[in-house]
Amino acid sequence: MRIIFMGTPQFAVASLDALIKAGSDIVAVITAPDKPAGRGQKVNQSAVKQYADANGIKVIQPEKLKNPEFLAELEALKADLQVVVAFRMLPEVVWNMPPKGTINLHASLLPQYRGAAPINWAIINGEKESGVTTFFLKHDIDTGDILFTEKVTLNGTETAGDLHDRLMNKGAGLLVKTVKGIESGRYHEHPQEELAESMELKHAPKIFKTDCLVDFNNPAEQVYNLIRGLSPSPTAYTVLNDKVLKIYGVNFESGEPGIAAGGFVTDNKTTLKFATTDGFISVTDVQMEGKKRMGIEEFLRGNKL
Repeated sequence: MRIIFMGTPQFAVASLDALIKAGSDIVAVITAPDKPAGRGQKVNQSAVKQYADANGIKVIQPEKLKNPEFLAELEALKADLQVVVAFRMLPEVVWNMPPKGTINLHASLLPQYRGAAPINWAIINGEKESGVTTFFLKHDIDTGDILFTEKVTLNGTETAGDLHDRLMNKGAGLLVKTVKGIESGRYHEHPQEELAESMELKHAPKIFKTDCLVDFNNPAEQVYNLIRGLSPSPTAYTVLNDKVLKIYGVNFESGEPGIAAGGFVTDNKTTLKFATTDGFISVTDVQMEGKKRMGIEEFLRGNKL
């Protein structure tokens, strides 16, 4: 099959690499346009573009997916199948173009956690399992018929970054399996509506800065899950000495804190603990506003509290 691959971040590179190594015919890659980034406004290329360039794959970077020139270029490639991994929402004129359709890899066990941030929300909500799903695209986002799924068990200590890497690799393998299944005709489509009827759905909307402010008036385990689910990005934070303190790593302990929620205890050497309603959150990896990220001992050496 002639395949067009659509994706942007590192998460998508693993899938593209796996498809190529499995012998798939990737005729072109569609990815985000180059953008200036950072203080020096250096032009930043997507991880998928960098990989495609290094492997001699044609790259197309449309600003608008309904642009007539882009659509003509897409049609001229005569793809049998389109594969989408961590890209953007496609108009019907794009996803409905190939004769075998367009498939998507999603980092959750659909129909649970439809939306932009499934990895973060699974950890924030303290789930015991997660996984990856491949499905055919249709009008409403993340609602198409399911093709294949694969589960992973969560141990309750992972960060979003840890789960991202696990699902990135697990998803790459599942995508190869899906493409081979479509090529051979050995697959079954499972409508999400049927699965959704038997469960209470949880969603995975985009996370904003206001979602990242830690509320220590919540139970310790809930705060612990929030911080893990936002680490390393977009990162939970609190305010300490009138400055923003990003929190990347934590432990939690249950028990009567003895001080008001939000207060803290420190020995100014190795320990900084924030009180919650039913215990403490002990921070291990932080970044003070205007400073670099560091372990708690290094942080306390330079910040007497």
